[in-house]
Amino acid sequence: MIVLLFGPPGCGKGTQATSIAQRFDIPSISTGEMFRAECKAGTELGRLACSILKSGGLVGDEIVNQIVAGRIQQPDCASGFLLDGYPRTLDQARFLDGLVRKLGLPQPIAIHLDVPAQVLVSRITARRQCGCCGHIYNMLSQPPKRGELCDFDQTPLVRREDGTEEVILARLKAYHDATGPMIAHYNHDACHRVDATGTPERIAREIEALLEAACAQSQLVLV
Repeated sequence: MIVLLFGPPGCGKGTQATSIAQRFDIPSISTGEMFRAECKAGTELGRLACSILKSGGLVGDEIVNQIVAGRIQQPDCASGFLLDGYPRTLDQARFLDGLVRKLGLPQPIAIHLDVPAQVLVSRITARRQCGCCGHIYNMLSQPPKRGELCDFDQTPLVRREDGTEEVILARLKAYHDATGPMIAHYNHDACHRVDATGTPERIAREIEALLEAACAQSQLVLV
C-alpha cells in the first residue's frame, strides 16, 4: 500500500502520518527525513542536496526524484510506505506515476486533509512555545496549566514570528497554489478528501476505514 498524504500547515498531518504508519506497519517518509539520511550517508545526492539547502536554495525535482526512487526501494518499504511532502509538483507526481509502474507497485492512495483557512489560522495563532525548554503548547487544544507560563519551568510562553495571521495566510496561499494542481492530478477513485476539523482520533478512524476499504477493493493484504 502506498499512501500520499496532503494537507496545509496546521492540519495535523504529522499526527495522522504517525497514526497511519503505526496502524499499517509501513514507514512514514518525509522529504526532510530523506534529505537528512542522504546527507548523513554522504552520498553524492546527499552532498548535492546539503549544499543547496545550506545556501538557502530549493532542491530541484531531478535530485528529489532520485532520492525518493532510492528510498522507496529500501527493504522497509517492501509492504508499502507513506510519503509526506512528496510529490510537491506536477513533474514530481508524473515521475512517481512512472516509477510506480516501472516497479510494479500498487496505485497510490491520496489522502487530502481538508481544513477551512480560518480554522487553520485559529489553530496556528494559538500556538505558544517555551522560550527556555522549547515545549510547544496550543492555547485552544493543549493550554498550559497556568496562564501563559510553561508547566515545566514557569518561563513565559512566546509566539513564533511565523505565527501571525498575515504570515499564516501567505503560507496557506502558497500551499494551495502549489498543491491545487496536485490534488487535481490525483482526483480519481484513489483520492480521498478527509474533513480534518474534528479530533485526531476521529480523523484517524476515518482514514483507517478509507485505507482498509481501498485495500480490500484492490485485494491488497494488510498486516
